[in-house]
Amino acid sequence: MPFFEQHPLRQTLSDEVHARPPVALDTPEFVTYLAFLHHEGSAEREADHLRALAAQLDLPEPDLASGHLLLQSAGFRLKWERHNEFSSYCFFRRIDPTDTADEYALLHVPAAWRKDIPGQLIAATHIEVRSTDEVRPETVLQQQSPRGQAMVASQVADGAGWVLTDFHLHEGFSHFLVLDDDLTPRQAGRIAQRLVEIETYRVMALLAFPVAKQVGRLLSRAEDELADLMDGMGQARSAEDDRAVLGRLSRLAAEVERSVARTTFRFGAAAAYYRLVQQRIDDLREQRLPGFSPIGEFMDRRLVPAIDTCASIARRQDDLSARIARNSQLLRTRVDIELERQNQELLAQMNRRAKIQLHLQETVEGLSVVAITYYASQLVNYMSKGAKHLIEPVTPEILTAASIPVIAGFVYMGLRRMRKLLGKEEGDAHQ
Repeated sequence: MPFFEQHPLRQTLSDEVHARPPVALDTPEFVTYLAFLHHEGSAEREADHLRALAAQLDLPEPDLASGHLLLQSAGFRLKWERHNEFSSYCFFRRIDPTDTADEYALLHVPAAWRKDIPGQLIAATHIEVRSTDEVRPETVLQQQSPRGQAMVASQVADGAGWVLTDFHLHEGFSHFLVLDDDLTPRQAGRIAQRLVEIETYRVMALLAFPVAKQVGRLLSRAEDELADLMDGMGQARSAEDDRAVLGRLSRLAAEVERSVARTTFRFGAAAAYYRLVQQRIDDLREQRLPGFSPIGEFMDRRLVPAIDTCASIARRQDDLSARIARNSQLLRTRVDIELERQNQELLAQMNRRAKIQLHLQETVEGLSVVAITYYASQLVNYMSKGAKHLIEPVTPEILTAASIPVIAGFVYMGLRRMRKLLGKEEGDAHQ
């Protein structure tokens, strides 16, 4: 389309829809799946580790920019995918009917390389895909679990296949037996992919369960402390008591908010992983077998209580945080009201002092009028004595006495006018 300007991400977004397709499986086949949590920079080391495997197998250097890879060698196939919190390695190997010792795809991977896979192992699964002509479902069901555990079994893909497992770890691996009755290679690949995703997302969802237990203990203690603080707030008799309670409440709020910040992602991730588990189980299209629990029922019975506990703890934590915030606001309001009352008393005292100062000032102004009048009349007296021949028959004493009211009047009017000007300037400054 040369006539249109292309968005730079258009091709990438289009390719994402088709990314990470399931690997088609030709019955019989072994699948070994490993999931490693990213830990201490392990995600950055994965690229070099995969390139080392490709070089060891004389394969071209792989392109890892897309976050997924399919390597094919003579002995096995490897499908690698990088996810948000973990990376998965899925190994496939065709079963050789003539080789009775041929077990599990992982055994054909170079031992030193698989030992050094970066990260922390969080899920490990063996899947054995067999034909119902080779392994009869009725025979396996009659034997129950060969390891003595209760078996989880169901028909999948609308009856085209069978899935059997006990969801226990044996030598570090969970085991699934997929029996192919009428599965196409792509159907078998999709079923295998859904099974390993169910196992991985189940474990990833359960990562929040120990966190929920730890947070539950914190919440119980914090709720008891909050109740004690509210009792203390009701019994407070002074502003000092309120400030002491507010300080303890602020410390408790910080502790709870720190817990919220540490656990919000984990609880949210648990809910998201659980939804993926449910979706993958629905995609299996299970049919119940008499006397056996299907995978969906097993997960409802074993996984749902833990997920509900995590969700309950998350809601309880958010509720406690909101309660602490409300109580803190209430207490701050009480402290603010007390501070406002104290400020009003202080302002009232300042007003009384200002009135006293005003009275003193008026008194001083009156004395100032007298003092200025006295000194000014003395000047008049000295001047009249020097010019007594010019003012005859008026004597200097009479002239001085007559000037006193005039001088006092002018001084009083001048001071009054000055006070008015200062008052006007102060009023303009406050507007």
